[in-house]
Amino acid sequence: MNLAASDLTELADLAMVAATEAGQMIARSRPQNIQHKEGADSMASQVVTEVDRQSEDLILEILSPTLERFDLGLLAEEHDDNGSRFDADHFWCIDPLDGTLPFIEGIPGYAVSIALVDKAGTPWIGVVFDPVEATLYHAIRGSGAFRNRQPWVIDPQPASEVLSVFADRSLVIADEGDLFDDLERVAHDRDLTGLQLHTTGGAVMNACQALANGPACYFKFPKPVGGGSLWDFAATACLAQEVRAVATDIHGDPLDLNRAGSTFMNHRGVLFATDEALAQRLRAIHQSRTGGSGLA
Repeated sequence: MNLAASDLTELADLAMVAATEAGQMIARSRPQNIQHKEGADSMASQVVTEVDRQSEDLILEILSPTLERFDLGLLAEEHDDNGSRFDADHFWCIDPLDGTLPFIEGIPGYAVSIALVDKAGTPWIGVVFDPVEATLYHAIRGSGAFRNRQPWVIDPQPASEVLSVFADRSLVIADEGDLFDDLERVAHDRDLTGLQLHTTGGAVMNACQALANGPACYFKFPKPVGGGSLWDFAATACLAQEVRAVATDIHGDPLDLNRAGSTFMNHRGVLFATDEALAQRLRAIHQSRTGGSGLA
């Protein structure tokens, strides 16, 4: 089913209502009955709370009527992948509570994320609600990005004197010392005073904060398993494209947001950056670490 501009506006409005109501519920909640998912590859992906499921139920209560009306598929973190994302022209891609670890710890870094993605893997709608700051981000492909319903524009020459690097905790645990040396070199070459490393947030807020605090990046290098899932990056990829930032895999190709055979993004990695020059340096760092030609 082809979606008209008016359809996309209506669907985005519903997604904003769903994300806001779920986020407000999360803001009132405290994690109890913490459980662990089998087969997960990291602490963040192992932990789930009853709030995750309550949030998803609330979101689906609002969005489920659109599945039949607009012939949409569905991919939601707390439900089994039924394959409808391969049959429908578009599908909802839902993370009801990204950043479960910071939520459990009572620190910022968690969010609700809802995207509408087409069969080819292109995000058309991206909605994120930050329960801590009560901030709503949204974008419709080709129509710009918004923060709290006001136009969201990124300064192409931000005033920050440091390079902000957003990363998962596992990056630090893995003792990536030479990687940080490489990043320090990037900061030096841009006449910046150094790095500011942020490792406490989930994937969704890491991407949003990277977009909002340039020059900045958020990345996940390819690895054998895991690497976050489609629902971790679909909404923020839409936000990034609408603020003219970078959201690609580690090789510079579009994110594979409807991957067959798996929902994980480990196969090609993920890279968000506030400008293309920074993204190119990150890609060069990855190439140098895997036998490539070295830093750009």
